[in-house]
Amino acid sequence: MVLALTVCGIVVALVVLGLFVFGLRRRLIQRSGGTFDCSLRWDVPEEPDTSGKGWSYGVARYNGDRIEWYRVFSYAYRPRRVLERGSIEVAGRRLPEGEEELALLSDAVVLVCVHRGTRLELAMSEDALTGFLAWLEAAPPGQRVNVA
Repeated sequence: MVLALTVCGIVVALVVLGLFVFGLRRRLIQRSGGTFDCSLRWDVPEEPDTSGKGWSYGVARYNGDRIEWYRVFSYAYRPRRVLERGSIEVAGRRLPEGEEELALLSDAVVLVCVHRGTRLELAMSEDALTGFLAWLEAAPPGQRVNVA
């Protein structure tokens, strides 16, 4: 009986510690500011896929001329993807369709982009989209930015 209670106590403590580390990691990522909730689907086909597969929920952070994207459900402190402003081409935007609506946040808008030849989709709120497009267009003089 004592062993079972000890094991249960250890399991509960590990779960609480894991949740605390998730929260601490997100706080450290957001500490420098310029973050927004952003789902990402990497290397998508030309035709739209509305099955909802491939989306990863994350947090994006502006860092100079780069967007650093972090998975929410990860303990890694380094970004999973880094997108350079000069390499992002916006191919279009759309609203989530079909099962995709269940995989994304309720107010999400999907932005279809190409980054260094790789098609990707970013899903974010309308406010975050406005900020993202403004950030893209605010590139220093001489940088080429393609916004559709």
